[in-house]
Amino acid sequence: MEIPGKKISLAIEKVLKKEAKKLRKKNSLKLSAFLVGQPTDQLSFIKIKAKIAKKLGIGFELIHLKTSPSFEVFMHKIKEKSQNPETTAIIIQHPLPAQLSTVSLYEYIPREKEIEGHKRKSAFLPPIGLAVLTVLKYIYLKPRIGPDLMVDINKERSLFKKLFRNKRVVLVGRGITGGQPIGKTLTEARINFINVNSQTPEPQTYYKEADVIITAVGKKIITADMLKPGVTLINVGFRREGKKIKGDYDENEIKNISGFYSSTPGGIGPIDVLYLYKNLIDAAKLQR
Repeated sequence: MEIPGKKISLAIEKVLKKEAKKLRKKNSLKLSAFLVGQPTDQLSFIKIKAKIAKKLGIGFELIHLKTSPSFEVFMHKIKEKSQNPETTAIIIQHPLPAQLSTVSLYEYIPREKEIEGHKRKSAFLPPIGLAVLTVLKYIYLKPRIGPDLMVDINKERSLFKKLFRNKRVVLVGRGITGGQPIGKTLTEARINFINVNSQTPEPQTYYKEADVIITAVGKKIITADMLKPGVTLINVGFRREGKKIKGDYDENEIKNISGFYSSTPGGIGPIDVLYLYKNLIDAAKLQR
């Protein structure tokens, strides 16, 4: 069964619109996004974030550095924007050029404005991880699609621990925008998992035994013969096949063997972006 990502995202959007409207009476809400270079896919992701910000009534500012600056210049720009009281939160669009690609960049963003969850002691869980938890909650707890589906990790750790105590969860990938933040969130939710990556020998043995597989690779890595019947498949990675965007498996191949699967595009992505703005709203409350 296809996971209804669009319906879930619409329910979350409704909640966030109300919260943003309340906050705007006392606070200005604005996200500042840094983009380096002109990568086509990242430009399209930024446009999606800007579009969702407009829907929610949240300001959006793009700082687009078309040529790659030195680390010092980039760090200074981030620091300068972070100190602006009108900036509620800052994000840095990945991938970055090699000389800039380091987690230390996030040390120049104040804790209450770093809403992607990259800092060592972040006030926020990564949006992509929260999106995955929301989908898992929908599948295994089966609440109705509405406000109750949103994840509150402080209240639900024991719930997630109980739900997944006897389930085998496999996370594929360890990248800074996929595997790492999802792994961090699963750990916070007390969900035990096996992390498979390109160095793992015979990963198919783990796939065959898994109840849940979360993929964040950007290549086709899963085929139907690798799966146990009834498995839940959640994809975060994306790849281009001609003009089409696809995930780490072909949906037509796996839909008859999986219990649930997310589609690409339209599955996890919209939920991920909305949790980014949920974190921004929480950041505004923290700053107030």
